[in-house]
Amino acid sequence: MRRVVVIGAVASGMSAASVIKREAPDAEVVVFGREAYISYGA
Repeated sequence: MRRVVVIGAVASGMSAASVIKREAPDAEVVVFGREAYISYGA
């Protein structure tokens, strides 16, 4: 299992986390950000 850390919880950070999970479903992805709200798009 791979561990990946993404810095930034706005659009590009969450997009990167989504791509990683699609390409490697067994990867553990942790997202860190200072933003008050995370970016979410259904």
